[in-house]
This record gives sequence, structure tokens and C-alpha cells, in this order.
Amino acid sequence: MTMHDPRQPANTEPMMSLMPGGWFKASNAIVVDHVTVGEGSSVWFGAVIRGDIAPITIGKYTNIQDLACVHIDPDAPNRIGNYVSVAHHALCHGDEIGDFCLIGMHAVLMGGSRIGEGCIIGAGAIVTENKVIPPRSLVLGIPGKVVRQVTEQEVEHAKWRAMTYFENAKRWYTRNSGVPDKPLGKGPGM
Repeated sequence: MTMHDPRQPANTEPMMSLMPGGWFKASNAIVVDHVTVGEGSSVWFGAVIRGDIAPITIGKYTNIQDLACVHIDPDAPNRIGNYVSVAHHALCHGDEIGDFCLIGMHAVLMGGSRIGEGCIIGAGAIVTENKVIPPRSLVLGIPGKVVRQVTEQEVEHAKWRAMTYFENAKRWYTRNSGVPDKPLGKGPGM
């Protein structure tokens, strides 16, 4: 952890903002045009969500992590469900992602792909255009292939992971804004 040098002026810009609708946005995240983000969701440092040519809808308690990119094709709007984690450097381009999914670091979801509820897309996997992934599938490789079914424990872990990001966003927000934690609540019961 880097300590603040008292000889330097403190950064007074909030690092995490609470947006209308009750979602969190990091100071250097970019969210433009036709984007709807659900309550309790968070968009982290360096992430880009571009709804410039079609709408993007992100559900509740979903996190778009550092340097991830969510974009669309004109004929393929992007819909991301509730309690989804889109990990660092992942690319989601014009696809649908069901609830309770985990999209691994550096994974790529090409246009028109549809990811069923409770799926895990492994780190670095590439889901090709218009590919339909059945619910509760673990996808690995290039091109991405279903290697097995996801266990109930893994789905519960995905839910837990999403709520961990909600709690972390609240901490970032309260630490940098001076707003007490209490008004934001604890999120929904799981």
C-alpha cells in the first residue's frame, strides 16, 4: 500500500462516485451514451462502457472491473445480468450475459454471443461470434469450449464475488467522499 507523502497536496477528487440510480463509478472509468447501470453495480478504474451505437444494459450488483471494455455492434446491443463479474481486461462486445456469471480476466466475448445464467468463462477464453453457451457451463480455451457443468458451490461463489465488489465500491466511496457508510445499506440478502 502506498502511503501519502505529507509534503505533496492530497488528491481531493473523489476516486469513486455514487451515481444517480445507486451505482458506483471510478473517477477514470468511461461510461458514454446509451448505458443503463443497475443499483449496487460498480464500474472500476480504466473500464470503458461505450453505448454509442446501440444500448448497453447492466443489471444490479454487477461489477465491470479495471480496464474491462463493454461495447456493441449496431445489431447487437449488450445486456449483462445481475450479480455478474466482468474481470480485469475482459472484452464484452455485443453479447448477452445471464445472471450470476463470472467472465474471467482477459476473456473475450465476441458479437452476438449469449452466455447462459451461472456460467464461468475462464481467463483468456474467447467465445466466438453468435456462440450460445448453455446455463451453468464452464468455458475454457481458444476458441472457448464447454468443458463441464458449473457446480452449485461455484455459482454461490460468483454471487459472493459480485457482493464483494459492491462492498468494496462502498468502501472506496465512503473513504474518499466523507459520506458515512450507513445510508447506502448492506445490499440485498443472498
